[in-house]
Order: sequence, then C-alpha cells, then structure tokens
Amino acid sequence: MSGQPNPSADPAVTPEIEAAIDRAAAATARGELVVYPTETVYGLGADALDPAAVERVFETKGRNRSKPLSLGVASVDAALAHTQPTDIEEACLRRFLPGPVTVIVARDESVPDALTAGRDRVGIRIPDHPIALALLSETGPLTATSANRSGTGSVRRLEDLDEGIRDRVAVAIDGGETDGVESTVVEPATGTVHRRGANADAVEAWLESER
Repeated sequence: MSGQPNPSADPAVTPEIEAAIDRAAAATARGELVVYPTETVYGLGADALDPAAVERVFETKGRNRSKPLSLGVASVDAALAHTQPTDIEEACLRRFLPGPVTVIVARDESVPDALTAGRDRVGIRIPDHPIALALLSETGPLTATSANRSGTGSVRRLEDLDEGIRDRVAVAIDGGETDGVESTVVEPATGTVHRRGANADAVEAWLESER
C-alpha cells in the first residue's frame, strides 16, 4: 500500500522466511491453519473472514465458542475495511498500533459471527513484528490468538508448540523467541481495559487524557 512501510524489506524477513510466508499464505487461502510469531507470543492464524477456518481454530485450541477471537491485520487502513470505528476508536487504533495492544471496535458485516461469538464488536490486532506484518500483508485478515491449547501457557518458542497443535497446522514460521507478554486489550468506547498486558500504563494514561 502506498505510503506504508514494506515489512518484507526488514532483515528479519530472510529468503527462507519469505518462502515460509508464501507457503503460509497459500495454506490460509485453502482454509488451513498456520503458526506465526508476533512481538508478544506465537499466534495461531486462519482466514478470519472464513467461518469454517475460524471454527478450526476453536477446535484446535479447545476454546469455548463463547470467547471471541481477535482480527489480525497489517495496518490500520486494513482494519478500517472491516470495521466501523468511532472517532475515539480510530484514534486509539492509530495511537497504539502496530503494537502489543488489542483495540475493540465496532465490526462490519464482513466479519463473521464465528469470530466474535456473535458480538457486534471485534478486537483488532496489528503485531509490531516484521514477519507477522509481512504475512498479514500477503494474506489479509487472520485470526490473532495465541498458539496454545486453552488453559495452557502461551508459546514463546516454536519448539514449545504443543504437538496436538503442531499436527493440525500446515505451516509454522519460526521467528525465534518472543517477548512473552500478552497484549493489552482495550475498549475505547467504554474506557475499559479488559486485560492489562504490554503498554498497559500508556493505554490507561491515554484513556484518561481522552475523558
């Protein structure tokens, strides 16, 4: 996209990683699952706009269907193609993303109920990681959820990926060890921080300044 940095130009996106991204993109286009690194933990990705693919994520994680998944995209502009944020929601998106923050905004009809557990809002995640951004630039929206079985610890190294998950994914991209701190989840419309994680103090200070 014009004016946007090219994540594939980052030194972390080696030819080997680029080939893995291409394989992962092809896999998600077929409705399959992939694992990818972010600046927080490893994520489990599938086409976020395909209800059947989203269902495979729930099955693989053993996650309760009443718990929504987030929408991973490569840029705020990409998020705006699938959401209807208010002014304060868009301001929050542009202030903290890319980064380890999940911003809950109003979704549009392109986002399936399967992803949001029927809610009219969706969490937006734009990872501040060159490999994740390069993948999302190629695939479009993917599920943004940790690559672990529900109730178990998040995965910081690919070698720690649960075998049950490894057996169900088509491609796992190795980006080395991640920081391991989960993203902060914020809902600007209500001024609520649903989960304190990375950058939580900055998010709370921004919310206070917007009152």
